Amino acid sequence: MAKTHTLGDLQLAIMRVLWANQEATVAQVHEALYPERGLAPTTVATMLVKMERKGVVQHRSEGRRFVYSPTVSEAKVQRTMVGELTERLFGGDVTALVSHLLSEHDTNADELEELKRLIAEREAQEV
Repeated sequence: MAKTHTLGDLQLAIMRVLWANQEATVAQVHEALYPERGLAPTTVATMLVKMERKGVVQHRSEGRRFVYSPTVSEAKVQRTMVGELTERLFGGDVTALVSHLLSEHDTNADELEELKRLIAEREAQEV
């Protein structure tokens, strides 16, 4: 069975900091997230320990500080989480997911053209 990488909201926010910077200390993650979330540094540190146990980050020591880095790509996490969302909410029906996104969200002409291009590209791969 493939390993899944489902992340909660805070975990995803932490991962975005790590993906953007390749690595970061607790203090750096805290500094990046504080304006939006107002978290204590201990909350960030605790979450990073949990995420390391989960296998989505790793650390190395730099003196007394731990420097964390992601062990999974953003694309892999997106693939897992979208797959789980599609399965749970739409019974695995990708068409229903896309239909929902198109009907419930504003889509401009450029986005629709990009979607058409992606569909045509996918159809060409199937031939």
